[in-house]
Amino acid sequence: MRDFDVRQALTASLKATHASDPGTLIREELGLEHGQVFVDVAVINGELHGYELKSERDTLERLPRQVEAYSAVLDRATLVVGARHVQHALGLIPAWWGVKTATTQRDGSVRLRPLRKGRRNPQQQMSAMVRLLWRDEALELLESRGAAKGLRSKPRKMLYERLVEVLPAEVLRVEVRRLLKAREDW
Repeated sequence: MRDFDVRQALTASLKATHASDPGTLIREELGLEHGQVFVDVAVINGELHGYELKSERDTLERLPRQVEAYSAVLDRATLVVGARHVQHALGLIPAWWGVKTATTQRDGSVRLRPLRKGRRNPQQQMSAMVRLLWRDEALELLESRGAAKGLRSKPRKMLYERLVEVLPAEVLRVEVRRLLKAREDW
């Protein structure tokens, strides 16, 4: 079983689950930390839910770093893992992460089974979440709130800091998801 096989099974399952919700965007390879870490599959709707895939052929070497990045940004996270990695992986992820196991069936298809139901992220950091925005998106959001004065030519870091200052966390979550879903030129 390869990453491609697990990814295909997961995206098909997510598309079926969210088929009746036109407000859901399913995106592969969502960059975190300005492209330093990538979420394998992200579901963006009323939450930002990231899925990290670890097939039988993968290693868990990068998982601790991915956990750190996912935990700073995402509302929810789920590890989709091959059976040979399950026990080791459970020791590397926080208790709030969901877990699905991926197994190869006799016909060669991949079956996903829930192992642990995920919960909402208690560690989310707005300073990390806001970095999902491109500079022009951050500036647009500040302008819409009348909070861009003196910032139009400043680096994006300053825009991000100002957004965290002026917007309550729940509003910032909603706005970041809205802007991500509105993006056309990923």
